[in-house]
Amino acid sequence: MAARKAFLLRIDPELWGALEKWAADELRSVNGQIEYLLARAVRDAGRGTKRGPSGAPPTPGGRPAAPGDPRGAPGDLPEAPDP
Repeated sequence: MAARKAFLLRIDPELWGALEKWAADELRSVNGQIEYLLARAVRDAGRGTKRGPSGAPPTPGGRPAAPGDPRGAPGDLPEAPDP
């Protein structure tokens, strides 16, 4: 496993309480929940690397689009109309 960077985080007690509850609901530690949320935010913003924190390829988020869904799958381009 890759080494982790340790740092001090000052956080509002109400926010800490919300993170603590959320982490418990998802069976994570608060530290794990914060890391998960930060990693997801970085990925969603398109600012991450092509590899996940463990060195493995990142897992795609969400479900694939249903057949016929006008939003399509990520990266799909809409079909051109017939001339």
